[in-house]
Amino acid sequence: MNFSDDGDLRPRAYDLIVFDWDGTLFDSTALIVRSIQLACEDMGLPVPARHEAAYVIGLGLHDALAHVAPTLPPEQVPAMGQRYRHHYFRQQGELSLFDGTVELLQALKARHHWLAVATGKSRQGLNEALTHVELRGMFDSTRTADETASKPHPLMLQELMAEFGVEPERTLMIGDTTHDLQLALNAGTHSVAVSYGAHEPAAFGDFPARFVAHSTAELRDWLLRHA
Repeated sequence: MNFSDDGDLRPRAYDLIVFDWDGTLFDSTALIVRSIQLACEDMGLPVPARHEAAYVIGLGLHDALAHVAPTLPPEQVPAMGQRYRHHYFRQQGELSLFDGTVELLQALKARHHWLAVATGKSRQGLNEALTHVELRGMFDSTRTADETASKPHPLMLQELMAEFGVEPERTLMIGDTTHDLQLALNAGTHSVAVSYGAHEPAAFGDFPARFVAHSTAELRDWLLRHA
């Protein structure tokens, strides 16, 4: 049985805690949705509704754009990706972490959990975001969609578990979309959902998430009691 190393005698249920990025730690959902919509407009395509654009958040960019623009010829998907990046990076500097995120991560670090990120962002995109919010060095490892399989394929979590030698039952995935919850299910890990990101919490009922947090404060409180 593993215990936290901060004087707390409660058993530690998870050695590895993996976070999604956009919509879970980083308040970027609205900008991603608008950037997808503008990219479609630039390409002369039907503009998806907010819920349609939000649904693909968490997937790798190629998969996300192919889903929202199914009539776009495959050879034009990279061009649409460039338009998406243009709109997103133009305003990324205005984004921030959800309130309380730094304190949440610091509290988990104090309990000596390994912390990781599994995201649909590219490596360049995640590195720029981590630098922007001054979290470089906070995470013990990260995985992005352009260097491994996109969610909900389990490879992201499988690679992270192998890196730290942690079994699925000692690993917790936290995310704001059904893609994150399906990723955890596919990898055999436990999961926690947050309701303040891209997907409506009503969709989480199809997955065995241990908890649905409605704020970062709720997430922190649950993790310190149960993780």
